[in-house]
Amino acid sequence: MNVEEKYQAEQIQSDKDHHTPTAGAMISHILSNLFVHRVKLRQANYYLKGSVRGFAEPRLAAMIAEEDQLFDELSQKVLDEGELVPTTLEEFTNYAMIKDSGKLKYEDAETILNELVADLATQNLFITRGIALAEKEEKFGLAEFLKKLYAWIKHQLLIWQRYLGNDVNDGLEEDDE
Repeated sequence: MNVEEKYQAEQIQSDKDHHTPTAGAMISHILSNLFVHRVKLRQANYYLKGSVRGFAEPRLAAMIAEEDQLFDELSQKVLDEGELVPTTLEEFTNYAMIKDSGKLKYEDAETILNELVADLATQNLFITRGIALAEKEEKFGLAEFLKKLYAWIKHQLLIWQRYLGNDVNDGLEEDDE
């Protein structure tokens, strides 16, 4: 197979996996959400103003570093299972449920932080689905890693929600149902 044929086969398999869905396909969404979230964390770190900076700046820097590591570690675990990972901006944009916006940097600090909190909750919706699919497919390494990622994101939710004066699930979709 030449390069074009390999890529076409990958696209066909990816489309099939996303309609089934599979653990690999769900993790493509998880990786894409992490990718976009890291961009948004950087944007917040660059543009947050006021007294929030003293609290937010070190935490955002730590989150960015941790998400970078988690992203790479999860990507490697997916590759270990013989699955594909997203590698292009087009794939990250298409698979992410988290959306970025250049306008967000002009919002007040509370709006920016509330959006980051909502993004964390969105990520965990996909992670819980990924855990269930990985366990069903007996991809136990992926399932264990996703559980670790879930717990880390839940802790980030707690930190930011407390800073905002909220309980951990206040204003999040799963709490509103």
